[in-house]
Amino acid sequence: MVSVKRERELDLEDDEATVPVKVGRSSEDRRSRHCPYLDTINRSVLDFDFEKLCSISLSHINVYACLICGKYFQGRGLKSHAYTHSVQFTHHVFLNLHTLKFYCLPDNYEIIDSSLEDITYVLKPTFTRQHISGLDKQGKLYRAYDGTTYLPGIVGLNNIKANDYANVVLQALSNVPPLRNYFLEEENYCGIRRPPGDIMFLLVQRFGELMRKLWNPRNFKAHVSPHEMLQAVVLCSKKNFQITKQGDAVDFLSWFMNALHGALGGTKKKPSSLTKVFQGSMRIFSKKLPHPDLPPEEKVALLLKEEYQEEMSESTFLFLTLDLPTAPLYKDEKEQLIIPQVPLFNILAKFNGNTEKEYKTYKENFLKRFQLLKLPPYLIFCIKRFTKNNFFVEKNPTIVNFPITNVDLREYLTEEAQVTEKNTTYDLVANVVHDGKPTEGAYRIHVLHHGTGKWYELQDLQVTDILPQMITLSEAYIQIWKRRENEDDTTNHTGA
Repeated sequence: MVSVKRERELDLEDDEATVPVKVGRSSEDRRSRHCPYLDTINRSVLDFDFEKLCSISLSHINVYACLICGKYFQGRGLKSHAYTHSVQFTHHVFLNLHTLKFYCLPDNYEIIDSSLEDITYVLKPTFTRQHISGLDKQGKLYRAYDGTTYLPGIVGLNNIKANDYANVVLQALSNVPPLRNYFLEEENYCGIRRPPGDIMFLLVQRFGELMRKLWNPRNFKAHVSPHEMLQAVVLCSKKNFQITKQGDAVDFLSWFMNALHGALGGTKKKPSSLTKVFQGSMRIFSKKLPHPDLPPEEKVALLLKEEYQEEMSESTFLFLTLDLPTAPLYKDEKEQLIIPQVPLFNILAKFNGNTEKEYKTYKENFLKRFQLLKLPPYLIFCIKRFTKNNFFVEKNPTIVNFPITNVDLREYLTEEAQVTEKNTTYDLVANVVHDGKPTEGAYRIHVLHHGTGKWYELQDLQVTDILPQMITLSEAYIQIWKRRENEDDTTNHTGA
């Protein structure tokens, strides 16, 4: 027979802990379908976006949410934190955040009532395949419990302190339909086996949870906090990316995509659901250069050697880096008002197979040119705005002029690829912008809502609609383009 002391310990540790009951009462008697305290539940204070920790013990084991004040407490047995809270404040209705079961304390019976389903859905939204298949076919506005209306997917993310650099990347990826659809169904990845002690899979779980919250049509609020997702980022990146310190969106995108790919079981040879969406390939032609300080005759002699001949290699990519022309160093008073501009196709010339660019390493210099071999369904451009050296970070404010639709990349493919690649036309679906100074600027994002064909600007919690022609005036930093799969597949862009 289990001692009372051990019984109480179980109440703190175990979801289905034995709870002392009056002699003669069956377990069925302790269940109630009609709890008298259901009308005390305050849905406006419920927030399940934060880490599931007891507010007193800071333990994540067997945590319950008080549905009257929204706080988290551990256990429900005698002398547990939830039990004590219920007696002290006469708050009676609690939800186990792991089992999704409701309990009335201190009486300690399970509540079974269909009116509570909206709470469990907010805590753990689920999507049917039929629901997912219709997400991009309609633009219905939904009303949150707090009265605000919103479009699922076009939802603000809370800037906890300095995490807007991560918010824009998460919002951009959440609006890529094949990636979104994969993560909306937890069954797609819950069976992936990872080595014991591997923490990186936490990124996959948290990203899936965040995706489902962003696309939840039954939210209590028209915004979401990425707190749990970012806690996983801090942990898995070994604090390279933090909530309290501004980071670089391209650095975060690169790390996050590679980390997700690995956590989903992907390798260099084995694709993952992420690489199927974003991965393309290119040819790289590289030629070693003699040291610039050498006499001309020595340079000529070196260029005849085998190690200085051009070599070709093939490489995959998840995004393409586009280089901006150097901004003018000196300006007169009139030019001070002019912001340099460059057409997108000028900076895309880097991949035409002819344009050469010099790359300097610590010891050697190389001349490289690039040509595309395979285009992915979704193509990411990262426009290189920042130059870093030992002393400071410099930002290039050049505006890139780009059309929002109908960008054809056929001329950047090799001759063989031009024959095999049927569809090479892309339309913009997301545009990340950096405003302000290099180290203290802010991020915002423009996203296309596929159901309505309208563009929206999201900056942390703020969501506004925006005219397509305004998007091209911004200092674009990261762009995601969707390939048209056939001639009729023109993404619905209002006013573009």
